[in-house]
This record gives sequence, C-alpha cells and structure tokens, in this order.
Amino acid sequence: MNSLTRTGIAALCGLSLGIAGCGSGEKTGANPSDGAPGTTLLMLCAAGMRVPVEKIAAQYEAEYGVEVQLQFGGSGTLLGNLEVAPCDLYLAADDSYTKTARAKGLIAETIPVARMRGGFGVPKGNPKKLSALADVTRPDLRIGIGNPDAASVGKFTKKILEEHGLWAGFTPASQFPTVNEIANAVKVGSLDAAILWDAIAAQYPEIDFVRLPEFDAAVQDITIGVAARSKQPTAALKFARYLTARDKGQPVFAANGYETGEGDVWAEEPEILLFSGAMLRVAIEGSIGRFEAREGVHITPVYNGCGVLVSQMKAGEKPDAYFSCDVKFMDMVKDRFLDGPIVSANEMVILVAKGNPKGIATLPDLAKPGLRVGLGDPEKSALGFLTKVLLDGENLSAALAESGNVKLNSATGDLLVNQLKAGSLDAVIVYKSNAMSAASTATDCDIVGIARPNAIAAQPYAVARESAHKHLLDRFLEACVSEEGKQAFLSRGFRWELAPPPAAAQP
Repeated sequence: MNSLTRTGIAALCGLSLGIAGCGSGEKTGANPSDGAPGTTLLMLCAAGMRVPVEKIAAQYEAEYGVEVQLQFGGSGTLLGNLEVAPCDLYLAADDSYTKTARAKGLIAETIPVARMRGGFGVPKGNPKKLSALADVTRPDLRIGIGNPDAASVGKFTKKILEEHGLWAGFTPASQFPTVNEIANAVKVGSLDAAILWDAIAAQYPEIDFVRLPEFDAAVQDITIGVAARSKQPTAALKFARYLTARDKGQPVFAANGYETGEGDVWAEEPEILLFSGAMLRVAIEGSIGRFEAREGVHITPVYNGCGVLVSQMKAGEKPDAYFSCDVKFMDMVKDRFLDGPIVSANEMVILVAKGNPKGIATLPDLAKPGLRVGLGDPEKSALGFLTKVLLDGENLSAALAESGNVKLNSATGDLLVNQLKAGSLDAVIVYKSNAMSAASTATDCDIVGIARPNAIAAQPYAVARESAHKHLLDRFLEACVSEEGKQAFLSRGFRWELAPPPAAAQP
C-alpha cells in the first residue's frame, strides 16, 4: 500500500516522538459481528441495481461465507422502510435519498458506487424516432415513467420535465414503482418509450437508449449507506467496501452498463499510514481508535514535528493521509495530496510555571536577563517556523538571540512543556493545546496570551493522491470531525474552522 514496511515502521517508532505504539493503542467499542463466516446482512436495494448486486452478493458469500439478504424496491419506498424496519445497508439509485436518510440520522456512512444517466428507452431500432425531450408531448406516443414518489427515476423524470416546462399537462401512459417494471413494459411492447436509466436499458437487448442533453447534464450518483441502527456495522462496512472496491464490486457494475469511478482497492483489513503533526495527537487519537473498531481497519499514526514529517515524505515515505500542524507545511508537499479542508486552528501562547514567578507578561519579556526560554525548532516543526515568523515580525529575534536566553529548540511542543514542568525552563512558546494539556497535570502551569494575528496555526487534512483507500480516508476525516471528534478538538484548546455541510436535498 505504501513504501513504509513493517520493519520501517518499527524503526520509525524509535525515531519519532509520540508514535502511538506503532498503532493507535487499544481499540474500543467492538461490534457484535465483524463479518465472520455465518454472518447475515440485510440490504435494502433499489430495484435497478438488482443484476449487479445479486452477482456481487453471491460472489461475497462464496469468498467469505457471509449471506447478504436483498430486499428490492423503489428508492423512495425503501427509504420509508428504512425509517421503520431494522436493516444493515441501503443502496439507493441516486444519492439524494442517502443524503436525506443521513440527515434524518438513518445512515451513518456512505460510499460512492457508480453513476447513471437518464434518457429514453425505446424498442430496438427506435421505430417512433424519438430524439428530443419535447417528444414527451407527442400525442401518438405511449410513454411510461417511474412513480415520482416511489422510484428514483420517477423523481428524476419529474424534476427534469419541470425544469424545462414540460411537466404541467404531461400525462404518461403508465407510472411504475420500479425502473425494472418500466423497462419490461418497453420490452413487451406495451409502451412506445419510457424514461429509463442508461444502465438499465443496457441490460435489455430488446431496448435502445436515446441520450438527451437535458438528462446528460444531470448525472445521478449512486451511493450505498450503512444503517445507523445496524447491530453489525463492521460487517456491513466490510461488504460496502467490497461492493464499491475497484477490483471486486465495481467491475461487475461496469460490466452491466454502469459508469464507475475510482473505488478503493479491496483489502479485508486495510492498513493505513497516517502522518500527523504532534500537536494533533490529543485531538484525534480517540477518533482513530473508534474508527478502527467500527471499520475493521488498522491505522498506524506517526506523530512528529511537521518539518520532520515533510523531510520523511521528501525522502520517500508515502503516508495515505497527512494531518498537518499548519498549511505552510502542507504546501511543501501539496503535489502529493488531494485538496483537503482546514479543520481547526491553534493559538500560540507563552507557558510559564504556576504563579508566573518570572513576571512574564509579553513577548519582549522573554529577552529579560537570566531567563531560560524554550522554542520550537523552525526547521523541524510548524511551531518553530511560526514562532520565528512571529518573533521576526515583532523585531524580537535579534534581542532574544543576544540575550542568550534560548536554551532549547524542540521539534514538538510536548517536549518544551515537559522541560518547563521539570524546571529546566522558565518559559516556552507552545500551542494552546499543549498548554491546556499541561494545565491538567498535577504540576500546573500558567498561560500568557500572545494575541497576535500571526500567532496562530491552521490545521489542514489531505489524502494522498497515490493512496489506494481514498474513500476510506474520507470517512476517517468524517469520524475526526463528527460531533464527538469536534469536542475532542475544542476541549483541548483548538478553534473549529470546518464549515458545516450543506443541508440535504429532500427526495
């Protein structure tokens, strides 16, 4: 998966400050079933997905001994079932349904599956010569559509016709609860045309598909969701990963006319290498443990100064994701990563011994005679780099150098705090999160604010372009920024920067 082998990880444990025991520590919240042979999953599945999903479910059962029971129906009908009956998975024909289900708290995670386009399904040879969306108004045609309240293709049809002023007064010959029933009606000749998905038409040799620009402009994304009330979410997530994997389920979808994207590579228990600035450890280590337990994956987090991490990447290490202490250190390796969000911000403060015995109130006070000051290393850490920028901007770098007060340059704020608590230093410039962690110990410290606009770091998260598990890593970010994850940041002194997601569209 990446160039860092188990041997390399073991060696890195000895070099990296704070690597979590070459793993994330003890897992918590284990699930009743992790997908062992004999497990049974219940999946609500849009009828249009029947052909590929039945094949994938059978393939999965043959490989892993897990039965996936399938209940087919219209996406809207199944959404109603999801609200009242327990299940493990929900696969809708377009993602507006899964977004709505998630907004209602019915879905915990979603994974992209494939894409479809709408168009006219007509008998072989297109005997009625349909060629334009306005043909729905022709009086000589018997046109069938999906029920807008039950079937995804019906809701889609209504939306497109409304947008182009064709819905009002339109009277279809028939409405059907599932797209398969519409296609069958065209197949047997009881309809002259129907509005279908391209992937469904491709499964019927008796049907030709007429593409329309109005429909092509509204491509539909198919997503699978894990039910929030599933009693075996790890097993459900494992099958969802299989169904959407580029080397397992996606080829089956592609062979049946669906457009697929870049799915993750299949692995029963994916191995993920995460590089993270040391300051973020207190905020994300709980999320890592919960995510590992729920997803059935293994994450190896490497915590260190971001300068050290960047050097390791430039030397050839290839993490799957990088949670940086500041955007400047993400920019240094941005060619290796996809664009990602800024999650949080962390103020820089002066930390002193309890009671502030040296009377340090401002940045210039750090140059007072006789002080022992600790700073971040500007080459090895974002903290040190930003501290240098701050002191340069305040015209204090020369005075501090002349004073001889700087006794330690460290790659991490944690080491500076430990030296302060041990009595080896009188003052350190660290992040507020470092300071708040120190204040919770038996030997308390005092925080002196700096309150300068450039005394703050912003923490971006990004997934590696070469990672084989991009969708998994997107879900890991979701775990880190969930309400529980957000509180871990806020309670440790971080400021929240991530914008809330847009409201879900109603089906």
